[in-house]
Amino acid sequence: MIDGKKIAVTVPAYNESKLIRAAVLSIPEFVDVVIVVDDAGTDDTASQVPSHHFGRPVVLVRHPKNLGVGAAIATGYKTALSLSANIVVVMAGDAQMDPADLSFLLSPVLRGEADYTKGDRLAWPGVSKAMPWSRFIGNHALSVLTRLTSGYAHIRDSQCGYTAVTADSLSRIDLDALYPRYGFPNDMLAKLHAISARVVNVPVRPIYGEEVSGISLYTAMVRVPRVLFRSMLWRWKTERGTARLPSTTTVNASSLEPADN
Repeated sequence: MIDGKKIAVTVPAYNESKLIRAAVLSIPEFVDVVIVVDDAGTDDTASQVPSHHFGRPVVLVRHPKNLGVGAAIATGYKTALSLSANIVVVMAGDAQMDPADLSFLLSPVLRGEADYTKGDRLAWPGVSKAMPWSRFIGNHALSVLTRLTSGYAHIRDSQCGYTAVTADSLSRIDLDALYPRYGFPNDMLAKLHAISARVVNVPVRPIYGEEVSGISLYTAMVRVPRVLFRSMLWRWKTERGTARLPSTTTVNASSLEPADN
């Protein structure tokens, strides 16, 4: 707990038996509860999840059938809300997100300057060498499209799933209506814009190792752009009938400091 705020981390996992334990054990001690959502994988991911770490509970939720990474995140969000979490962070089950960045991700939310913080790997020094070239180009392209469709003109790394969000923002979004598979981060931004949520980019370290990407070329080139177009139409229709609050706030990344813990 930081500043009286209960922090939850939700970890979507699908066939991550090799890396899930390391991912869970890497989560910092100041996190109050960890929620692992096993999206009906075919390996022994669930048996690799520890029941406790740092004395805190690790909650395991298992989908009876595969629903997609977006649906797994939504399940984690709903579970965190049921446990009275104030802020919910998403960290991948493949240990691809640096736990050292978590304090920086939380800082703008805890200071009341953001409702949603989003990891920005593209702002990290040397990212072009650390990130596979195909992903580097693809992320830039999809980020440009997401800026146009989500309403957030300052978004840089639209595909990064390392995020933190307030419980208040989650309670104002229909979590069951979020896109359930790859394309979830893009759809989430459109839903956040419709409630005038303040979104802040936070530089995070890109990590690539043993993980295997589940994103095919068809998904990146066809499915995600399709989600973007659908989200844009939904946002335009929704916002036309809703009184908009003042424009969103952007915090300069250079002013970010880690949360006290």
